[in-house]
This record gives sequence, structure tokens and C-alpha cells, in this order.
Amino acid sequence: MTAIERQAHWQNVYQTKGERDVSWFQEMPTISLDLVRATGVGPDASIVDIGGGASRLVDALIAEGFRSLSVLDVSEKALATSRERLGPKAANIEWIVADITGWQPGKLYDLWHDRAAFHFLTAPADRSAYAACIRIAVGPGGHVIIGTFAPDGPERCSGLPVIRHDSGSIGEVLGPSFKLIESRRHDHLTPGGTAQRFQFSRFQRQAG
Repeated sequence: MTAIERQAHWQNVYQTKGERDVSWFQEMPTISLDLVRATGVGPDASIVDIGGGASRLVDALIAEGFRSLSVLDVSEKALATSRERLGPKAANIEWIVADITGWQPGKLYDLWHDRAAFHFLTAPADRSAYAACIRIAVGPGGHVIIGTFAPDGPERCSGLPVIRHDSGSIGEVLGPSFKLIESRRHDHLTPGGTAQRFQFSRFQRQAG
């Protein structure tokens, strides 16, 4: 799938479905929040949520006192949903409409978070582009949290194929400069009541 096709697909999803009508909806992104806390970053840390779309992680991070937040998504409609929900608070967030495989970060981030974007990159070239983007965006000492469907999780989502991962396969894509700190299993309960098996891996970029 090309970047243009990805954008058209996700724009259509968010134009035709409500926030609570998608399988990945979470009222409270507890595991992501726990992993962010586990990094020990402070309220001034620069955090980017990749594929954040209409996710409520940004709401939770604001409530935790974080002040330098960015949300990236390929769908303008998804970001508009979050901006509308946040109201005046949205003005303090950097909203980025971009495909992650072609994004050129303009600054360094202390923490990169991605829940369920990476597993849609089924082409090796797209995964390589993703890793190259992380190496630009996250400097030594920075943190990377990536959540994907686990090896025993779903094989498709939103009508698209995915690649299921564990911490080892993600680490291979990121490269040796990213050290695995922890990995957690997580069963996400969809709004329809189905359990989806996820894994979340937390890495830290090493010096050198």
C-alpha cells in the first residue's frame, strides 16, 4: 500500500465511523500511560504520538501535566476529531498530518509512542523508512514505545493486513542502537467485546 492509498483509507475510516465505532478505541489508554510513566520523563519532555489520530492518549498526557506534545496521523479527519474533543487545550498541541514513512521530523523528541501504527507497515521498505525516521527524531537517551498486535493477535485490522510482532522483530527493525528495556503483553477489549492480543515494547536509544 502506498502512502497515498494509506491516507485515503484512513481518511475514509474516520469520515464514516464514529470515535467509538472503531475496534481500537480506548476510553483510557492505561498501558500506554503506564509505559510513559515508566520512562521517568518529566513534564517538559517532548512527546510525539505516532498514528495518534483520535486517540485519547493526548488527553491523558495533558492531565498528567505534560506540556510539549505532538500528535501525528495520516488522517486530517482523525486529528480534527481530537482537536474538537480537546477544545481550547488543542491550541497547545502540535498536530502533524503526515505519513510516517515520509515524515521529516523537525526536532528531537524525548519520547516516541506508537500504538498500532507500525504493524500496518507490511512492506520492508516502509519499515526501514519508519526506523530511519525514528533515528532522526529520537536522540541518545530518548525513549521509544511501540505497541502492535502480538504474534498470536489478529492478522488483519480495518480491512487491512498487518504484520504481528514481538520485541525481537521490532528490535531488528530499529537496529542495535535501541536497547530493549521491557516488553508487556496486553489484551485490548474492543467496543464490541472482542479481545485483541497486543504486545508493547519499550526501548531506549543508546549513545554512539
